Amino acid sequence: MAEDFLTSLETVIRDRRGADPSTSYTASLFAKGRAKIAQKLGEEAVETVIAALDGDAKALTGEAADLVFHLLVLLADAGLSLDDVRAEMMRREGVSGIDEKAARQSQ
Repeated sequence: MAEDFLTSLETVIRDRRGADPSTSYTASLFAKGRAKIAQKLGEEAVETVIAALDGDAKALTGEAADLVFHLLVLLADAGLSLDDVRAEMMRREGVSGIDEKAARQSQ
C-alpha cells in the first residue's frame, strides 16, 4: 500500500513541474531550481534528525514525511525516480554495508 502511494505522489510531483508556481508549492520549488530543492531537502533532513533525537514520534513522523517529499522533488528534478532508487537498493542487497561503502570509495 505505501509503495503505491509513493508512486502516486511521485506522479503528482512530476505533473506539477510545469504548473503555476504561485498556486503550487511543488511548482515553486521546481521554479527555484535544483540548488533550492537540495537546500530544502537538507533542512528537512536536519529537522528529521532533531525530531529523532528529541524522541518525539509524532514530530519525527511529520519530518520524515517532509524529507521523503523533498527527496522525491529532487529526484524528479534530476530526471530520476523511485524505480532508480529501488534498483540501486536491490543491487546492494546482500552486500555488506562496509564492503559496499569501501567499493564506492575505491571508484
